[in-house]
Amino acid sequence: MAKQYKLPYTLRAPSEETEDMYLAEVPVLPGCRAWGATAEEALFNLEGVTADYIASCEAHGDALPAAITAAGELVVAV
Repeated sequence: MAKQYKLPYTLRAPSEETEDMYLAEVPVLPGCRAWGATAEEALFNLEGVTADYIASCEAHGDALPAAITAAGELVVAV
């Protein structure tokens, strides 16, 4: 089963600064951001970029930021 992370993100509305596109970012992953013509598209793109970022860290043996490795879920079967 694939590991899942719950990551906070920010979403900025189109402006000159974002080249009139929506900009979504995961602040705990430096440089992890994506653009889209709609908010939904930006978030969809961000999901792929974030998955690639984490997979690259794991493939190269790079540690993930403590902010995401410290957070997690405990699932208990009774």
